Amino acid sequence: MPQLSSRQAIVYAGFIFLLTLLLTWFFNNYEVAVGGFLVVIVLTVFIPGRLSTITAGIASIAVTTVLIVHFKQNEVITKALLGEAFSLMVILFTITIVFYLKRLHRHLIFEKTHMTSLFENATEGIILTNKEGKIILINPAAEKMFGYNSLELVGSTVEILIPSNLREKHVGLRESFIKAPSNRPMGSGRDLYAKRKDDTQFPVEISLGNYRERNEMFVIAFIVDITHRKEVERDLIQQQKKLEKVSNDIRKLNAELEGKVEERTLILKEALQKLEKSQKELNDALNKERELSEIKSRFVSMASHEFRTPLSTVLSSASLLSKYKTTEEQESRNRHIEKIKSSVKHLNDILEDFLSLGKLDEGKIDAQPDLFDLKEFIEESVDEMKGLLKNGQHILVEYNGDTSAYTDNKLLKNVIFNLITNAIKFSGENSTIELKSKVKNGTVQITIVDHGIGISQGDQQHLFSSFFRGANASNIQGTGLGLHIVKRYIDLLNGDVHLHSELNKGTTITVNIPINQR
Repeated sequence: MPQLSSRQAIVYAGFIFLLTLLLTWFFNNYEVAVGGFLVVIVLTVFIPGRLSTITAGIASIAVTTVLIVHFKQNEVITKALLGEAFSLMVILFTITIVFYLKRLHRHLIFEKTHMTSLFENATEGIILTNKEGKIILINPAAEKMFGYNSLELVGSTVEILIPSNLREKHVGLRESFIKAPSNRPMGSGRDLYAKRKDDTQFPVEISLGNYRERNEMFVIAFIVDITHRKEVERDLIQQQKKLEKVSNDIRKLNAELEGKVEERTLILKEALQKLEKSQKELNDALNKERELSEIKSRFVSMASHEFRTPLSTVLSSASLLSKYKTTEEQESRNRHIEKIKSSVKHLNDILEDFLSLGKLDEGKIDAQPDLFDLKEFIEESVDEMKGLLKNGQHILVEYNGDTSAYTDNKLLKNVIFNLITNAIKFSGENSTIELKSKVKNGTVQITIVDHGIGISQGDQQHLFSSFFRGANASNIQGTGLGLHIVKRYIDLLNGDVHLHSELNKGTTITVNIPINQR
């Protein structure tokens, strides 16, 4: 709707004001002035600010007052003004209405500016159509998206932007939407395509809205070009197909490898069967000799692996020691000496395990029971182990029952040493290790509890086998013989052993040994 500019409003107001004065003087009637002044005040609606309205109002009231006095000079001034007070009130009321209209006008201009900015600066395409589907408005983003300018699209039906093979169907869908309008996404679950001016098609997402103005319905379409997103989705699908192909190839390769492993296993089984058949033909002495040779061979194989790291440490530290010749470098020499001592101790522990297992397999170890004080024996054994404790670790000892025992204290000491060593090794710093002993009905029950890394359920069934180590202990030194030797010692003492453990919560080992068999 056209409206006056501020300058035009000032010119018209000034002209009407002068014309009103001239007509009032010509007709010799002040009432003509009231109508003209009201028009002048109303024209200030188009002039920004309150000053113009206030100025026009004050001027109109002043001139009207002067004219009333002039044309009624035969009457008392107060009486004349009171008699024409309605005219002055009309002017004041008109000023109030103009102030209101100005506020309303500013508000409408503000909203129009923001709506125009929102419409023109939106990154989504926005198209407004009437109920016949004819385009009324289109924003710059939609113009750029479709390659048209607004003059080319306004007045055309929205089907001009639909691929030709879908236009007829779209007309029916559009008419259905007009009958039951709702604000919702368009084409839920289906891929939508639009057509540019150059007839190229591109994927889109469309949301529909509607409103009524003067009892006529309008439809708003919000359009997003999702070409880039579709390209990314296609790339992802291709990558997924490639990944599936690689997975299938890996599965095939695994199947081939499993087949080869099975084939090699069958060959190995056949070889073992032939070996067993040939062994049966040998006498008992030769069989034992070969069995011992096989055990020693396994020892050498294990030792070659376990010795490599500590021997490398010894060699490296020994080489470095020759480089530290001054007194000031004593601390560095000490550090390498400690490394050598630690490696040598580890090698000694490995050899002890190997020698113990060898003696057990050869039958050279027997239980030699003797009478001794069991409580004192356990306390002395724990004291000997304290030198192995990590920083902040301590052993809590508890004993109940008779102190007299008759069994092999050397084998029992080896059992306790092995179990406490494991508890120390697999527990962290600042932890507590508990050793509880209870004598009842001629049997001592020794329970050792730690709060270390624990043992998985799958590994527990193999723990007492030789050369077996838990999966979570691969970074901790050991041969996998400790618990196997403990079990063999306990068998020699006519006892039994039970283990309970949970990962990251700790391990409890309970040993029951008779101590009064004379």
